[in-house]
Amino acid sequence: MTKRVGVIGGGQLARMMIAPASELGIEIRVLAEQDGMSAALAATATGDYRDLETVRAFALDVDVITFDHEHVPQDVLRALIADGTAVHPGPDALQYAQDKLVMRAKLAEIGAPQPDWAGVSTREELQAFIDEHGGRAVVKTPRGGYDGKGVRVIGSADEAADWFDAFAGERILVEELVDFRRELAQQVARRPSGEMAPFPVVETVQKDGVCSEVFAPAPHASERTIEIAARIGTEIAEALGVTGMFAVELFETTDERLLVNELAMRPHNSGHWTQDGAVTSQFEQHLRAVLDLPLGAADPVAEATCMINILGGPAGIDIDERFGAAMRAQPVAKIHTYGKSARPGRKVGHINVVGDSIDDAVYVARAAAAHFE
Repeated sequence: MTKRVGVIGGGQLARMMIAPASELGIEIRVLAEQDGMSAALAATATGDYRDLETVRAFALDVDVITFDHEHVPQDVLRALIADGTAVHPGPDALQYAQDKLVMRAKLAEIGAPQPDWAGVSTREELQAFIDEHGGRAVVKTPRGGYDGKGVRVIGSADEAADWFDAFAGERILVEELVDFRRELAQQVARRPSGEMAPFPVVETVQKDGVCSEVFAPAPHASERTIEIAARIGTEIAEALGVTGMFAVELFETTDERLLVNELAMRPHNSGHWTQDGAVTSQFEQHLRAVLDLPLGAADPVAEATCMINILGGPAGIDIDERFGAAMRAQPVAKIHTYGKSARPGRKVGHINVVGDSIDDAVYVARAAAAHFE
């Protein structure tokens, strides 16, 4: 195949598209924000993804534009479409991943299950919502938040006073504080022609707002939960016109409901397990989908896979020195690195372990990850 995929953003998601692109004979080109980023191996341009002419020049000789993140402005995306450039996912879909208030309104329109929410522009409105929902709530900045940034659990509107000052005249998203027993994630791949392939629903564990561990498939999930999660993912993907990989983060509540927490329209941390634990990885599937090629099988290759993020370790450590010890101690662990310097809490890689049971996989993965702490 002689296909050229342009990826905007030089982070680890773009980096992890390089290997499957090479295997499929696809030429991958990356517009990185700066030199030396994770996807430097495929960076053919460096520049500001918010600048239309920079993005236009990058898009001139590729067959499709896709993304490492969802932050490219709508006017840039729509200009590319007007130029005749194929963009997947397109701006009409990406708007729901770019603005959480727009997302919540659309999910309400299509009847997707979600927490109670409101857009508030004053402290009085926020306090009224808190009082109506048991004295606690979650506030989120509508745009730009990730990995726990732009999210707070509060008991008083005064705890968000600085946001009202910083975003004067704009609304803040407030949601009920959901009583959930665990968090799940449902991924779906969708082609422009409409074919979809859902992956198994997985359980995700957060640490300080950052995904720490993923268990795939979600342990002890009932057939009803598996069916509903897949239906939620495919119905939202269809309704929003998503193309490429799509992730729906879900709350599994204590009264056995599934509620939509967040959406992501790209490969997602909850799907890194697929590199070693599924017939087709999310990165290969994303490339297939944005090029409108037949999708691969999304089945697991074993009973269980555990993914653990390597979250930086102590400042100043040499991550490279830790690899040998981890490999010697746990030879079945698959270690994936992002080419980043270590910093506490920073995602610098992840570890996948495939096993006959989730308990065995988790034990080995945690033992391997301990070498990087």
